[in-house]
Amino acid sequence: MTSLFQQLVPPARELFYRRDDPNDRRLGEIVTLGIAGYDAAKVVLLGCPQDIGVQRNRGRTGAAQGPTAIRRCFYRLGVAGLADLPICDLGDVPVDSSLETIHALQHALATQVIADGKLLISLGGGNDISFPDFAALATAAPPPLLAINVDAHYDVRADWPANSGTPYRQLIEAGLVDPQRYWVIGAQPFANAPVYTTYLLERGATIVRLSDARRLGVAETVQVMLAASDAASIGWGFDLDVVQAAEAPGVSAPNPLGMRGEELVALATLAGAEPRTRLIEVSELNPTYDNDDRTARLAAVTLWYALFAFAQRHGV
Repeated sequence: MTSLFQQLVPPARELFYRRDDPNDRRLGEIVTLGIAGYDAAKVVLLGCPQDIGVQRNRGRTGAAQGPTAIRRCFYRLGVAGLADLPICDLGDVPVDSSLETIHALQHALATQVIADGKLLISLGGGNDISFPDFAALATAAPPPLLAINVDAHYDVRADWPANSGTPYRQLIEAGLVDPQRYWVIGAQPFANAPVYTTYLLERGATIVRLSDARRLGVAETVQVMLAASDAASIGWGFDLDVVQAAEAPGVSAPNPLGMRGEELVALATLAGAEPRTRLIEVSELNPTYDNDDRTARLAAVTLWYALFAFAQRHGV
C-alpha cells in the first residue's frame, strides 16, 4: 500500500483553507493530507487532474484543473456535522504519461481504497476516470454492482482510443458492469445519438431523462429505483455537465437545459445516505470557463452534502 500511495502528488497546502478560529472551523483544518491519515479515515479523496480524454473527445480543454478548483472551494466550507468524520486527502494521480497508464494507476489506487472499506471520493478531470473507478469497484466491492451515471450523456460512444465519452461502454464490453445495472440519470435526448440509445436499451440499461425524473422529483425518482435494486455495492458518477449552464458554466460540454443545482445536491445527499455507496465521483469541472467559481462551488457543496449524509448515517 505504501509504495502505491507514494506515487501520488500531494495537493498544494494553500488549498487547505484555515481561519484558525475555534468558533468557525473549516474543512481545510480537519482533513488530513497524505498517507498519515489513511488508516483512520472513513472517507478518502483522490484527484485525477487530466483532460486527455476530453481532448480525444473533441471537448474544450481545462478540466485538468478541476481537482484543484474543487479543493479550493471545498476546504473553505464549514465543518457542521463533519467535524468528527475522519477524512483523508491522498493527493493526485501523476498525469505525465498516457491516458491508459494514468487509468491503470487510478484503477490500482481506487481498488486499494475501496478494498480497505473506505468511501472513495474521486475528483476529475475528465469523465473518462469512470472507467478505472468503476472497474475498481467491480474488483474490490461485493457484487452485484450498480453504476449510476448522473449525466446529460450516456458515455457509451464506440470510439477508439478511449476518451471521456467511452467509459461505460468500456465497462459494459469488459463485463465489469452489467448493463441491466447501469442507470443514466438526467440524460438529454439532444445530447445523445439514437444509435447509443438503442445500444443501451437493447442491453437492458435504464435511461432516465431529466424531464421524466422531474415528474416525481429527481431524487425521489432515484430513491424509488434504489429501493427496488438488488445491488450490494453502488457507485455514483456525477458529471457536472448534467447541470444547466446558468448554474454550472465551467464544464467541458455546457448544458442549456440541465438539472438545477439543488437537484444535483439532493442526489448527492441520497448517495451519501445510501449504505451501499462505495464510490462518489465528480468530473468535468472546467475552471477555464467558470464564472466566479460558480461551478467549483457547486461541486464543493455537492460533496459537502454527500459527506454530511454519510456522517449522519455513521453517527459521527
